[in-house]
Amino acid sequence: MQITDPFELILFGGLGDLARRKLLPALYLLHRDGRLGEGIICAVTRQQLDTDEFLARIEQALQQYVPADCLEPQHWQAFSARLRCVTLDLQQPEQYRQLQQALSSTDINRVYYLATGSELYTRICAGLHSSGLILPRSKIVLEKPIGHDFTSAQAINAAVAEYFTESQIYRIDHYLGKETVQNLLVLRFANSLFEQQWNQKYIDHIQITISESLGVEQRAGFYDQVGAMRDMFQNHLLQLLCMTAMEPPARLDPDAIRDEKVKVLKALKPITGNAISENVVCGQYDAGVSGGKPVPRYRDEPGVTAKSLTETFVAAKVEIENWRWSGVPFYLRTGKRLPDRTCEIVVQFKAIPHSIFPLQHKNTMANKLIFRLQPDEGIRLQLCEKRVGPGMSVRLMNLSLNPQDMRKVRVPEAYERLLHDVLSSNATLFLRDDELLEAWRWIDPVLQYWQASERRPEPYTSGSWGPAAATLLLARDGRLWEENS
Repeated sequence: MQITDPFELILFGGLGDLARRKLLPALYLLHRDGRLGEGIICAVTRQQLDTDEFLARIEQALQQYVPADCLEPQHWQAFSARLRCVTLDLQQPEQYRQLQQALSSTDINRVYYLATGSELYTRICAGLHSSGLILPRSKIVLEKPIGHDFTSAQAINAAVAEYFTESQIYRIDHYLGKETVQNLLVLRFANSLFEQQWNQKYIDHIQITISESLGVEQRAGFYDQVGAMRDMFQNHLLQLLCMTAMEPPARLDPDAIRDEKVKVLKALKPITGNAISENVVCGQYDAGVSGGKPVPRYRDEPGVTAKSLTETFVAAKVEIENWRWSGVPFYLRTGKRLPDRTCEIVVQFKAIPHSIFPLQHKNTMANKLIFRLQPDEGIRLQLCEKRVGPGMSVRLMNLSLNPQDMRKVRVPEAYERLLHDVLSSNATLFLRDDELLEAWRWIDPVLQYWQASERRPEPYTSGSWGPAAATLLLARDGRLWEENS
């Protein structure tokens, strides 16, 4: 569906890593597919560039991050005509008037996308306000992580709210834009087969994994101050948990869905004191082999402090204290330098009480519903069937629903969907202020305990699935992580 309302998209951090890898390629693909409508894209950067150099950098980014079969000269020519570049020092409020000159003077569908660190959000908002650039139809997109803890997130929320109403604020988590996450809602709430079994009576446990095979790469300066808990767990993992565990919303609108997600966060059982060391594992990658090549330990990465205690891996066992999920553990993990880049939600149903078939191991052959979000999106239902041949030998088989295979079309990237939603004023897949703060409220005791105890992350070999303690987290419950699936 094409955006019909003319727009102006102002991208702060317009030549940064996120803009080059994700945002500009997504905007180009929306343009190529005829869904972007009429509007301009203004990149704000501190670098002084002439038009040719600016466009050359954007074209280079598209060549690197857009599928080769989607790059056509005629589309690039038309897309480049939309692009503007404004040089601006974000710390100098008087310079924001330079941005004013590049934009229209009318109250247009205008989006300010802050692809910067959250410590700059307040200053940017103040600069926009002082230059008269915030109008009733203006919107602002905030990238994660918003804040460093509950207190800082609350302060940033309050500061942004001085200039924008809550309906104008879009807090983005790109995992919610993935096709499979949205299909999770349809699969649950449009099929009585699954919704009637989506509870503690039929589900044994649920695993959510976000693994990365890469190290910190060029983000060491940022990552060493943040770590896996703030970078991935507090937002991506908890958001996927909410989408998996939420109750059916009364209707399909932004606030109804976000109301149910907040209820999940409020129902999360707090992990405090000694329970933290029992239920939360943190690790830091050591030297090893990744992608067939030797890689250094985290502390030897360029830009990382020599005695860093920053965690690159987190696993946790969490519980939701409500009727639907009472007694069902959720195992969440994320880490860098793991064997594969993957994101999966694994719903394991309870084993049959007694098997009449020989060699059927009821625990390891229990039914599973697996939502795979990356690198390839799709859904698999794992069932048992008879092995071909004599006898009654039972084996596992998969019923697969892969959106790309089914439709024979390119599945849009998450940022394509979310940018389209922002420009269309659809806030369904974005976080509300109370949702953000509830997530920080639950995470804070863990972060404070780690700081007070000066905990040392458990080392794990690069290319492995993390610290041994993460395996024990499930093993003591008689379970195993779903791996290499």
